[in-house]
Amino acid sequence: EVQLVESGGGSVQAGGSLKLSCVVSGLRYNWASYAWFRQTPGKEREGVAAIDPEGATTYAESVLGRFTISKDNAANILYLQMDNLKPDDTAMYYCANVGKRIRSYEALTFRYEAWGRGTQVTVSS
Repeated sequence: EVQLVESGGGSVQAGGSLKLSCVVSGLRYNWASYAWFRQTPGKEREGVAAIDPEGATTYAESVLGRFTISKDNAANILYLQMDNLKPDDTAMYYCANVGKRIRSYEALTFRYEAWGRGTQVTVSS
């Protein structure tokens, strides 16, 4: 069973940076697609960034140029570097995984199979 554990959230002022991590365990094969989602109370979950098994990335328009998704295949850790944070970025952030390649056009809306419990990011103005 794949398990995902996020960390790195916190409180920052607008313009600041945070780096989220997601430690992945239980993988049978190191061939998977990953994504970061975020959600605030009363709103639908939003796909933020995704990365496929070959390293191709996809970003939501709202974070393009500010967020960077990456992965350390040797350590099985997924990252989300978040720069120039805005109050609208405040949310619970979740990492997700599925054991196949997801095409970019659906990477931010796909129903991933495994999910972490989330890490809170709060950005103050």
